[in-house]
Amino acid sequence: MFHRPTNPASHRLARLSFFLALLSALIVAACGPAHRYLGIDLDLVLAAYRYGFYLAAAAIALALATLVPTRPGDRRRGFVAALLGLLIGLAAAWAPAGWLLDARAAPRINDLSTDTAEPPAMVVTQQMRRGAPNPAAYPGNGVAAQQRAAYPDIVPIMLNVTPAEAFQRADEVAMSMGWDVVARAPNEGRLEAVDTSDWFGMTDDIVVRIRPEGTSGTRIDIRSKSRVGESDFGENARRIRTFRDRLRTMH
Repeated sequence: MFHRPTNPASHRLARLSFFLALLSALIVAACGPAHRYLGIDLDLVLAAYRYGFYLAAAAIALALATLVPTRPGDRRRGFVAALLGLLIGLAAAWAPAGWLLDARAAPRINDLSTDTAEPPAMVVTQQMRRGAPNPAAYPGNGVAAQQRAAYPDIVPIMLNVTPAEAFQRADEVAMSMGWDVVARAPNEGRLEAVDTSDWFGMTDDIVVRIRPEGTSGTRIDIRSKSRVGESDFGENARRIRTFRDRLRTMH
């Protein structure tokens, strides 16, 4: 059976897909440490992250276009490069693709609260935010309206326990979620914490407020605010939901 040799152009494109995939993987992998440990501006890092995804997409497209022309056979070359380009490109594109989808779906806000009329006030975390691009003050009615439209389920948490029991539960949930609890004021019904992401090292501040509700219940409000970035990509909403769900399932 006659096997047609690899077209030199297909071989070169297969190798190009491999090199593009490697480059995209390096860019994507370096973005988090570049911001967290080197202090490179977040906007620059996110731009590089986005272009790393574009490079990965180009590598995937080239790999798919050259897999068949370079498939194993007599005098064919480039299949391994195309296959590696596809696999590495897919791995490099995975995290940025999720980030881009989150960025499109999430409103451009970075401060969420279960009580938008009277958000829990930062005390200790306010001091820790000095110099942060996003000020500690709640942004106001515009952000509250966007939050209600995007996250209608972010509402006060009601528990049929005493405020003291609710405070203990909130503290345990905060610790279980890996937050750095920086203030415990049970007499004021206030707990403050800091949560730092593993990869980019983005820091968000959290305030939990605990108040009596009725004769034997407790109302818990939680506020989560990013120190940097115009949008939080939905992270604060995910954090509040996880806190709420864990709190409700505790016994």
